[in-house]
Amino acid sequence: MVFDAILNPLFSPLLMLPYLLSIILISFIISLIIVLIYKKFTDQTMMKALKDEIKDLQDKMKNLRDNPKEMMSVQKRAMESNFKYMMHSMKPTLITFIPILIIFGWLNTHMAYYPLVENQEFNVILDFKEGFNINNTESMNFVEMMNVQDMEVLNGVNQTIVDNKAKFIMKGKAGEYTLKFKYLNENNPEEYPEEYTKDIIITTSVGDRVYKAPVQANRGKIIKMITVSNEKILAFKNTPIVKDIPWIKTFGWLGSYIVFSIIFSLSFRKLLKVY
Repeated sequence: MVFDAILNPLFSPLLMLPYLLSIILISFIISLIIVLIYKKFTDQTMMKALKDEIKDLQDKMKNLRDNPKEMMSVQKRAMESNFKYMMHSMKPTLITFIPILIIFGWLNTHMAYYPLVENQEFNVILDFKEGFNINNTESMNFVEMMNVQDMEVLNGVNQTIVDNKAKFIMKGKAGEYTLKFKYLNENNPEEYPEEYTKDIIITTSVGDRVYKAPVQANRGKIIKMITVSNEKILAFKNTPIVKDIPWIKTFGWLGSYIVFSIIFSLSFRKLLKVY
């Protein structure tokens, strides 16, 4: 990642902490910075006045349900005040938008999955596109892994395609690799000459927290995607009670970040009197 040189010194120490604690601290830091920037770059006196006006107008509308004409007039004023409030909020939003996207990119490459670790088995699965009737031909169809230096393919470099999938079971030494695959038909080996590649990183330990995106979509004629079996990190996996709550138990870094950032943002706004 382009910004690793800047972000690694800032956030890498957090990767040494328990996963959930690191997410909480990152959410805390980012939420605090966003609220401080918002307060700095908005006229808080005007924002408070607009917010109070919006609240008053909303209260009036509740009492005007039997007077549609007057309610429409109040509703129009409320929409105008809401628009002013939103427009004055745009400046701090624009200031923080790109930095937040960069930070999210870093988090997605360090905190979404566990890394592949040297000398531990992992799978690479090639999914073929539906409608590519490789299983209906009379000849054998298979995928060949073409470069295997410093890698061990435990189930063989040639794998038959079954149910539109070919699976390789592998392990290797720590390092960065580009895996190369080629589809072969025993009666017509040059039918689809394209090579398909997938970059992977193998680390020395699970604590290294670096990997390539496990799923890679392909634009070739026959391959739909290549998937590496990095295990997804579940933020609440070891948290009592929460780990059994539907939806929440499936949250990774993004879902848990959203939960904690909402809590921290609301708390900071109230504590710092930000409107």
